[in-house]
Amino acid sequence: MNKEGLILIDKPVALTSHDVVLQIREILHFRKVGHFGTLDPLATGLLLIAVGRATRFFPFYSKMDKSYRGTIKLGWATSTYDTEGEPITEPVSSWPPREEIEDIFQSFLGRVRQLPPLFSAKKFKGKPLYYLARQQKEVKRQPIEIEIYRFQLINYQPPLIEFELDCSSGTYVRTLAHDLGEKLGCGAHLYQLTRTKIGHLDLKLSFTLEKIAELAAKQEYEKFIIPLEKLLPFFPKLILDERGSFLISQGNSVSERRIIQRLPAEEDFSFHRSQPPEEMAFIFRAFNLQGQLLGLAKYQSEKRSFQPFLVIS
Repeated sequence: MNKEGLILIDKPVALTSHDVVLQIREILHFRKVGHFGTLDPLATGLLLIAVGRATRFFPFYSKMDKSYRGTIKLGWATSTYDTEGEPITEPVSSWPPREEIEDIFQSFLGRVRQLPPLFSAKKFKGKPLYYLARQQKEVKRQPIEIEIYRFQLINYQPPLIEFELDCSSGTYVRTLAHDLGEKLGCGAHLYQLTRTKIGHLDLKLSFTLEKIAELAAKQEYEKFIIPLEKLLPFFPKLILDERGSFLISQGNSVSERRIIQRLPAEEDFSFHRSQPPEEMAFIFRAFNLQGQLLGLAKYQSEKRSFQPFLVIS
């Protein structure tokens, strides 16, 4: 039974993303396993785990937009911007009105430059920032450009703010919580966070580690692993003739006359952008007549051909 593909995990609190990878390796007895985007240990929700050749799709899934729901606690800021850190501001007990919070939420919308937290997996000279922070080393962090599409206050019962967030990949929600506290003047930190969506993939379709172990014990892998052929549905699909399939599988370009059928993308690249990033606009999934995914190819308009750049089979 083929174990290669993508698994949607409902990550529990306290586990790191790497902890989940280790557990999946043990459950499937399969070494080649990786995750598509870190989720903090204190956060729960959707984590994408790739198995086998699906690990090669990291550059695509890692760039997809994210959705979250969570809680911010007002009153003081912490060193890690969440509940794990030490308080770094004096506690306060007077709370801003809901209207002021909603106005500041709106100020975060759009493209902004965000400074990664000191305690994060972001690399500096090859080492994670959290490693350097624990050694109390001075690090000049570089801001990164992100985009906030929606930042909505759902419920406010001081000192707790419940929110929903849609944002681009690379956004640190902990930083948003910290920056909110600074703008309000009362300090704040991230109290709880759940990732609900990655691109077109929804937490509702995910599995707990316990359920995956149960299904794997019965070798019912097809119930929780999305196979290679169903991945990257935001790229159009090419079905090649026998000669075209051979050429693609050898890394050679194929002309348009080798295309038996050309099918449109099944999903938008992300749930906010109607068009994929420019560098992905001319990528196609190549299949043989038997329905196997052969790889990814870029269309070369001047040559009227498709050049593979990632060969799967």
